[in-house]
Order: sequence, then structure tokens, then C-alpha cells
Amino acid sequence: MTEGLNITNLHDVVVLFAGDSGDGMQLAGNIFSTVSATAGNSISTFPNYPADIRAPQGSLTGVSGFQVHIGAEQVYTPGDLCDVLVAMNAAALKTQYCHAKPNATIIIDTDSFQAADLKKAAFATDDYLGEMGIDPDRVISCRLTQMVKDALADSGMDQKAMMKCRNMFALGLVCWLFDRDLNTVFNFLREKFSKKPAIAKANIKVVQAGYDYGHNTHSAAANVHRIESKHKVPGRYMDITGNKATAYGLIAAAEKAGLKLYLGSYPITPATDILHELSKHKSLGVVTVQCEDEIAGCASAVGASFAGALAVTSTSGPGICLKSEAMNLAVIMELPIVVIDVQRGGPATGLPTKSEQTDLLQVLFGRNGESPMPVIAATSPTDCFDAAYDACKIALENMTPVVLMTDAYIANGSGAFRLPELSKYPAIKPPYVPEELKGTWTPYQRNENGVRYWAVPGREGFEHILGGLEKDSQTGVISTNPENHNLMTKLRQQKVDNISVPDVEVLGDKDDAELLIVGFGGTFGHLHAAMDEMREQGKKVALAHFKYINPLPKNTGEVLKKYDKVVVAEQNMGQFAAYLRMKIDAFVPYQFNEVKGQPFIVKELVEAFTKIIQ
Repeated sequence: MTEGLNITNLHDVVVLFAGDSGDGMQLAGNIFSTVSATAGNSISTFPNYPADIRAPQGSLTGVSGFQVHIGAEQVYTPGDLCDVLVAMNAAALKTQYCHAKPNATIIIDTDSFQAADLKKAAFATDDYLGEMGIDPDRVISCRLTQMVKDALADSGMDQKAMMKCRNMFALGLVCWLFDRDLNTVFNFLREKFSKKPAIAKANIKVVQAGYDYGHNTHSAAANVHRIESKHKVPGRYMDITGNKATAYGLIAAAEKAGLKLYLGSYPITPATDILHELSKHKSLGVVTVQCEDEIAGCASAVGASFAGALAVTSTSGPGICLKSEAMNLAVIMELPIVVIDVQRGGPATGLPTKSEQTDLLQVLFGRNGESPMPVIAATSPTDCFDAAYDACKIALENMTPVVLMTDAYIANGSGAFRLPELSKYPAIKPPYVPEELKGTWTPYQRNENGVRYWAVPGREGFEHILGGLEKDSQTGVISTNPENHNLMTKLRQQKVDNISVPDVEVLGDKDDAELLIVGFGGTFGHLHAAMDEMREQGKKVALAHFKYINPLPKNTGEVLKKYDKVVVAEQNMGQFAAYLRMKIDAFVPYQFNEVKGQPFIVKELVEAFTKIIQ
């Protein structure tokens, strides 16, 4: 349907879908990113939910957005500003136009810009475009709501049901603008609404109507844009969120280790999707329990681990506070558990739908006593798969609880994920107690790596009891001996210190950088993009991004001391910088700290880092 039109090849494009929290912007954005990933494009997405449970319809605080950046080559962020803004109502235009480029195309539903809508969005006049300084030539104005009603006039649906399809018209129009394959969209909708074929049919009809509207009116000056994929590794791809990738990584690790996977969890934003996803996979031997509270979720995982399962508990920052006592129980019992912390804005209830990196010191030190625990921080939505797998491997092979940190940005965001070949992943070998120790084995007997042997209940001759009181290193019975407690404390610490993690890699101008950028976890994409932009400007810049926090990579000190200027950038008030200063002698970095509940803005990073160089 694009014959005779001017088709422009673009390197990348950013699209922002915005509307009321009930307008289905997340679904529209998710489908568009899935279609793009399937087409071979690199993608990075940013779903931005309102923090209100249910803001009034059409209100400024109730706007929900989904931003997707698609590229011919690797893209690292959802983009600072969008090329296309879909504004489903007046409030969406008012709040989201600041995220649009000066020459961005704006798609609006004029049916949602009536006098009452403009009043809710705090417009002073009915000339909303003039009031915001928007050039009308950049706006695709259409009576979207009415056209949806017309398309579904013979469907038998009531008006409320029809209104739920408005997002699909916008999706169809955007698919026309970027030459997307509608068959992929239709297949997605048929699968999503497989139990409601009439709903699937209606949504498909509206998507086609939106696509046809773009074609018939030659929207955006008859320009259709195409983003070709380049340098893609052959394989099967899917659009995957960080939470889903985390769930899949856990399943893969359980399969590799030959264990049942158990998740004990309590619903909490933004970690709940891990529980939802794992609950779908009973056929793979996954057991999920929605517990009555956070403490029970972690305590049940301790029990599952004692019984011989790969045990996991998932939560966000407030839940880590509550789980800390049960996490400590796993530390002193030396049982393998993976604790997933999907960080969100705090303190207290804070910003439950927003993202921060403010739990780092809590997961490192927020427990009573000397309580060493390995910590891994996933770097992107797709990296959540590998990070979850690594966390399971470390936990099982070293008989220790492990914290896997993600955050709301990468957990809800998505990327193009190449389906992995499990045969290429390293083996997972738990330290089961050897049969030859039968008769002489005691519960805290260790292997050559200082790791306590794992005796799964049911093995004759290896019956034992563990608990929260300190135990004698030789006999495993309760002990208050001061020398024994000192020894056990050091043994638990040494076990974590002995864990082997990969060296931190330096990217960019690693040999002669004027500035080394340092970060951890989910800020990788933004810091990488800032480095790339600065290098394009002729500056010598490198990036060292940390995935393994405890223990730190062995080359950490060597890397950090190699450069005259180092800046640690993080979405907190300086927790990682403080930790590095504690671990690395005479390390005094510059710091870039923001706690806004939003991802970094690459332009601001570049400006701040440039000042440091100058």
C-alpha cells in the first residue's frame, strides 16, 4: 500500500504514545515495539505509568506514556526526545509535548480536545496549538474517536467497548508512517485475545482503519519512513521486558541445574510481573506461591531451598526491608536463594511506578550482624536473562543468598531479545555432599572452596538440622563460643570474597581517555549513549559499567586508578561512589547524581561530563 509514496530510510526514530491511563497506550506501544523487534530493528522502550492508583479521566496526573526507540543499528536508550508524539487527549499533549523534538510530528484525536477536555488540561483558550507554540503543519489532526465508532458500527459493541479500541487506530496510523507489517500486529492481537475472538476481530479492524487513514490521506506530507535492520546476529528475536527476561533466566537456570524452581513472592510494583510470568509455567516444573506478606515470601523460599529447590523471592525496595530478617536466616544457614529487588522510587511508598537506584547500600549492608551477600545488577531489559542465570549459578554453587538488582526502568522497559541457546550457557553444579562422607559429615563441613556441602532432605545418613542460631564449625550444634563465632563470620565472608566474577570491561577510548564514566545496573544504555555522543564530538571518553557489585571484579582498582578524571553517575545521592571509595584506596571520583524517578537524559549527561573534562 506504499506504492507511489516517498519512502525515506531512517537510521532511527523515537515514538511516544501518550493518553489517559485507560487509553491503552502501553499495549499500543508494546505491539509497535514487538513488530519492530520482529522486523530486526534494535529497540529500547520506556513505559511511564502514573503513580496515582486511578487519576480522574483526562487529568494531567493521569497521563500514561510508552516511548519506543527503534533503530537500524544498536540503540541504547528510549531517546531523550520523540520524533512522533501520539496525544490521545488534551492532557497528554499538555504534559508530553516537552518530550517532543522541535520538528516532531504530532498526532491528536480532535474528539478529545473539546472545551471540557481543554479545561481539565488547564488550557486557557481553545487555541491549544497556538498556546503551546505548535506549528499546525506538523500536526495530524483527525477525529479518531468518531472514526473508531464508524469502523465498529456493525460490530454490536457498546460505546464503552468501542472506546477501548481507540489505541489501535493510533497504532495503525503509526504503523503506516513507518511501513510496519500489519500481519505481525494481527497475529499479536489474535494471540492476546485468543479467548475473545470478537475483541480480536474488532481491534484488527480498527488497526486496519488507522493504517488506511494514513494511506488515504497521505499523512505527514506523504512520507513513509523505513528503518532497515543492520548488523543483526541471525536468530529468532522477540520484544521482551526485563521482568519477563528475569523470569525466563530463572527457568533456564533451574533447567540447567536439574532442579525445580520455586518462587515465594508478595505482589509489589514493579516486581509483580515476575510472579505473573512464572505462574504461567507449571508445565516446566515451576512452583509459585503468592504469600500473605513479604516476610512469608522470603521465609518460604528458605524452606524450599532447604528442601533442595532453586528458591527465589521477588520484591522491590520496601519489601527488601521486610525480607531482611529471613535473608539473614539464609546467610547463617548458608542456603542458596535468589532475592530479586526491582528498585523503585522511595523512601516509604515514594514513587511506586518510577525508577531509582537507591537500594544499593540496603542490599549490601541492610541486615543485622556481618551478613555478606553477593550482589548483581542487571544492565538492560535483555541482560536481565543473563543476570538472573548468573545469580542462580552463584547462589547454587556457593550456597549463599544472592541479590539480583534491576529497576523499574529496565524491568518495565523492553529490548529486542535473541532467543538464547541454552546448550551454550555454563553448567550449574551445586556442591552436593559426597556419598563417601556418609557417617562423618556434619552440616557445616565445607569443600575445597570453603562452600558448605548441600545435603538435600531424604538422603539416608545425611539427616540434619539448621537454624538461625550460630553453629559450631565442626559439629553443627548450637555454639556461643566467641572464637567459633569469629571463625564462622570470617568463613561466610571469605566464601563470598572467593566468588569469581568477570573483569569489568572498559569501553570507548580505554587507552587514552580524558574521562572515565563509571556506572552500575540499569543506567548502562544512557551512559553508553553519552559516551558515544562525546566521542563523536572529538572528546576522549571511556565507560566502565559494573554488573557485579559484591564481590567487585578483581581489576576494579586497576581500572579506576588508571584515569586522571573519573565520574561516577548514578540515580541516587552517591551510594556506589561511596562503596567504591570504601573498597578502593585513595579513590576520589567526581559524581553525577539525580533522583528524579526518571531515566537520565543523555543531553544533560553530555553537558555535565564535558564540564568535568574542561
